[in-house]
Amino acid sequence: MSYSHCTMGSGSRTSRRTLEFGRTYVVRPKGKHQATIVWLHGLGDNGSSWSQLLESLPLPNIKWICPTAPTRPVALLGGFPCTAWFDAGELSEDGPDDWEGLDASTAHIANFLSTEPPDVKVGIGGFSMGAALALYSATACALGRYGNGNPYPINLRAVVGLSGWLPGSRGLRNKIQASHEAARRAASLPILLSHGTCDDVVPYKFGEKSAHSLNIAGFWNLTFKNYEGIGHYTVPKEMDEVCNWLTARLGLEGSR
Repeated sequence: MSYSHCTMGSGSRTSRRTLEFGRTYVVRPKGKHQATIVWLHGLGDNGSSWSQLLESLPLPNIKWICPTAPTRPVALLGGFPCTAWFDAGELSEDGPDDWEGLDASTAHIANFLSTEPPDVKVGIGGFSMGAALALYSATACALGRYGNGNPYPINLRAVVGLSGWLPGSRGLRNKIQASHEAARRAASLPILLSHGTCDDVVPYKFGEKSAHSLNIAGFWNLTFKNYEGIGHYTVPKEMDEVCNWLTARLGLEGSR
């Protein structure tokens, strides 16, 4: 998590107003367009750095959309203004979840995906807080609605979460299992989670707990990979596995 885009400016600009999302970076597919994935950065970052990494991956059939989160005061940083998809306090099972922020950012991502051609498969991925939002989107997709009850309009075909956590894990199992449709959608949605065992920002146990919570809620098409000795960052081996997983799950032609 780099805090390079956290600003010390006066608090007046971040007073209670509609939060504006930052710049969106798009990486066009180099081959036939088969899938579109919105990729979400971590706390204090922006879409640009990830768009450069994603552009270098051997995935010519994917269009990547890398939005930038709004700048908002973040409780975890003592109210310091920072790019963040939602407000986060201490990471814990019992920490309050910023439902309003989660829903607003999830809807912003859904808007990008809603305009993609019908024959293009769509997915969401992210790192750290971006991974948390990707997983929240996965639960909204299964339930068919946002936390506020509004219908969730996107049929996600793949979700990737690197070094993240699951917001709103409490009560998820009951919500999913209460609906036959939600249980069916949860069971069929492919999810890839990966986490470094030496992560000192989002501890490994949160990745493990998130995988467990999703699994018992009925997200059975889930792969959890751990990376021994790795901290809060991605490594080439991990990105290779992401590429292989996406190619298989989305049925991509690859670089042939």
